[in-house]
Amino acid sequence: MTTSRSLADGFATTLSDHDLDAFASLIHEDCVNHNRYAEPGKAGVIAVFGHFLDAFEDFRVEVDDVIVAGDTLVGRYTYRGRHTATFMGVPASGNEIEMHSIDIWRVSDGRLAEHWDELNTLELFQQIGAIPELR
Repeated sequence: MTTSRSLADGFATTLSDHDLDAFASLIHEDCVNHNRYAEPGKAGVIAVFGHFLDAFEDFRVEVDDVIVAGDTLVGRYTYRGRHTATFMGVPASGNEIEMHSIDIWRVSDGRLAEHWDELNTLELFQQIGAIPELR
């Protein structure tokens, strides 16, 4: 049986390994994603992370913290990579990025079934040169 902690670690490992098939195996068939950038369903979750893998060379994910309560999994993650291809309409800058997230998942049948997240996208877009840094 898959534990919530192993799902949190698997999330980071499969993305760091750039293994979308293994990542997809963690996602419930009826997944609901509340991320405004994602299309609905499991395919939408996979597409969002596939876009990150395509746009950021050496994309890697580190687990900073995990909290499990019942069927809820909360993970804090740090993402790093080099911006080497177009990301959300922004051409490759060659810049290194570091992004942080807080992800909340509902777990069902040993898979990630529902997702909410908060990302520091302002800093991400500043790092790739899409938005000037605020002073």
